[in-house]
Amino acid sequence: MTTPDEAAVMASARIADAWSLVQQFSTMRRQDPEEAAAAGEEIIRRLTALGLPVTVHRPRLYLAVPKSAHVEVDGLRLAGRPAQLAQTAPGGLTAPLVFVENPVGPPMGWTPNSAPLFGPGYDPAPGVPDVAGKLVLFRGMILAERILQFAALGAAGVIAINPGPDMHWGSGSAIWGTPDLDDLPGRTPIPGCAVSAPDGARLVAAAARGASATLTTVVEEGWFDQVLPEVRIEGTEPGFVLLHGHYDSWDVGVGDNATGDACLLEVARTLHAYRAKLKRGVRICWWPGHSTGKFAGSTWYADRHALELARHCVAHLNCDSPGCRDATDYPTIPWMAENRRFVTDAVRDATGQVAGGKRPTQSSDFSFNNLGISGCFSASSRIPKAEVERRGWYFVMGNGGNTAWHTDRDQIEVADPDVLLTDIRLYALAVFRMATLPALPLDPGALVADLQGHLARYAGAAGDRFDLSPVARALEGLATRLAAFEAAGPSPEAASAARLAVLRHLVPLDYTRGTRWRRDFGLPAPPFTHLAVAAELDRYPPCALGFATTQLQRGMNHVLAALDAATELLATP
Repeated sequence: MTTPDEAAVMASARIADAWSLVQQFSTMRRQDPEEAAAAGEEIIRRLTALGLPVTVHRPRLYLAVPKSAHVEVDGLRLAGRPAQLAQTAPGGLTAPLVFVENPVGPPMGWTPNSAPLFGPGYDPAPGVPDVAGKLVLFRGMILAERILQFAALGAAGVIAINPGPDMHWGSGSAIWGTPDLDDLPGRTPIPGCAVSAPDGARLVAAAARGASATLTTVVEEGWFDQVLPEVRIEGTEPGFVLLHGHYDSWDVGVGDNATGDACLLEVARTLHAYRAKLKRGVRICWWPGHSTGKFAGSTWYADRHALELARHCVAHLNCDSPGCRDATDYPTIPWMAENRRFVTDAVRDATGQVAGGKRPTQSSDFSFNNLGISGCFSASSRIPKAEVERRGWYFVMGNGGNTAWHTDRDQIEVADPDVLLTDIRLYALAVFRMATLPALPLDPGALVADLQGHLARYAGAAGDRFDLSPVARALEGLATRLAAFEAAGPSPEAASAARLAVLRHLVPLDYTRGTRWRRDFGLPAPPFTHLAVAAELDRYPPCALGFATTQLQRGMNHVLAALDAATELLATP
């Protein structure tokens, strides 16, 4: 149920300013750094015209801008989209083609250099043909993890065959944000590109004949001055909610993410008008460097404000691809376990819909997991599944499910002002509610329950090869302490402080492999990441199993220390 103030906030949202920005951005390419910076200045101009308090950051970011790619085979020149921040092949790389029907990556720790440790005859990728020195074809989007998997198997380059007639832009980098010295060795070592399905079929046929091809990719890399607008709306108490989205794009990127930029603009105007009602503050940021820097803008902000974020940011909400035409369902909103109920309640109260969700992936400017900050959204509304199937479309992450995502077809026709207004109201309600409820609507107990489920799966997979029972006991102890704390009826202030403090320890356990003050590589992070290798023990031969169990022991030590610290924070009020 909404309160009168919440209803008033949603009712006050309007579409005129937001839709005006969508229309303007539909004519502004925001891919190259200079184009993106001009768009950032336009956001600042509009915020200022609305009388909103604007803080302007001007970070210098390392970006990689895809320029061109093509594949030459059998006298044909097939167009491609180069993988951003992968190694490039501007002079062309010629190698035999090989098609991999069912890609399988090697296990953690395996490289050609470590192969002797796995014993003679070990197959790191069952079912995958020999790819050493070859250009690998596979079906799917261009992804850093796929390029790295094939690189570890010795491939010379990678060509992703997209599902339809379009070529989709994508990242070839595993490095999250501007790299530091420790990140540089993780640079993707081979080039890659994406091609359309029809051209991919030609390449698969050529591979079947044993043909070679030449892959050419051109990417402009370097340091660029960028613009990062921020609106800060103060609350009556310490603490703030962070709402954010990116404004750079592939081409004009209307559904990804001009609509999101417009949503942020209107939410900023609406919440500023109701600023006297805010208990916690609100910060709203528009990120550069999302597409060409692998979330470089949000990572820069997380680095520059790390201690402040860790102390005072109560939650972050990402806004990516709202307001797309025919997107009236909310089936796959990214949420973390502790904010699942908060999101479902907000969707119900703002739209009347029943929300479905999914675990957030290592994408969409979730650059705050290592700091222990609970996050949700990025995707909001999507085109109903039955309609997507009727149109014969395949799955894409953004644009509400419209396959114009990450293509130059992402034009004004993708957006809808009525859908956008509904999503604006949803985001306005969610942020306002997070900023005004007496106690933060976050449930660490739900996250503990999720972790217990993941642990049970890992323990079953590990069997008698590794004992994870100490983690089970620690989780049970934390769950008991949490339940007792909440049952004792703490004050809203005490409840909020305890929930935040516990989540600072638990969120990184579920989403990161590294330390609190460093971003992980931008690769898939399985649940309970430090223990995830337990599910893969069957992939290690006896001579290498000890390496994997050593990994598990160290991971378990990390987990137990965090769980002990979280448990010690809780005392019955």
